[in-house]
Amino acid sequence: MADKPWGGRFEGATDKSVEDFTTSLSFDRRLARQDIAGSMAHARMLARQSIITAAEGDEIVAGLTEIRREIEAGEFEFDPALEDIHMAIESG
Repeated sequence: MADKPWGGRFEGATDKSVEDFTTSLSFDRRLARQDIAGSMAHARMLARQSIITAAEGDEIVAGLTEIRREIEAGEFEFDPALEDIHMAIESG
């Protein structure tokens, strides 16, 4: 499936039982704040190194700030198909 990082390698969808077995969201979602902080730092570094523009870095940080707010408010929808907290945040 194209929505998975390995999507180009397989023709069919991932079986739900495999997704249920491999997801770590039930326990690593408590790492959301740390994952978001790391992603914000990474975006800022990319902007400082002119890999992305300052405006793009600001946009990424703003988006991550909104995702953090949604998580803290209990409004963020965690999709077990995304496996871990980093993939869930990236998809947000």
